Parts: sequence; C-alpha cells; structure tokens
Amino acid sequence: MPIDILYSKHAREQMVERGISEREVEEGISRGSKGFQDPGKILSDFRFFTVVYRKIGEKYFVITVKPRW
Repeated sequence: MPIDILYSKHAREQMVERGISEREVEEGISRGSKGFQDPGKILSDFRFFTVVYRKIGEKYFVITVKPRW
C-alpha cells in the first residue's frame, strides 16, 4: 500500500538533479535505516541517498533528498 508523501519544492529539485524517483523516496522512507535530527526531522539512509522528512499525522513531508557520503 503506497504511503502519502508530500514534497517541498527543494526536495523535488534535488530529486530531479540527482535522478531519484518518487518510488525510490518511498522505498527509502519505508526501508531505510532511521536517525533523528532536531527539531522533529527524521533521516532515512537508503542505498546512495538520505531522505530528510517529518511525519505529520499519517503523511510524510519530504524536506530534502541528499547523497550519502
């Protein structure tokens, strides 16, 4: 079942620039290893990228997508 994901403009731009699809972001949120960053941000490391997001109710708000170094 797909999860409900909203994207910031910045996240969309970074996804295009880095060739990361919505499906990969969803997979990253679902399967990536989690870390936390104040205030209330979740970092999910998956494959070659990290998804930075917040969980708001049942929705996920993606702030950015960045490469893992």
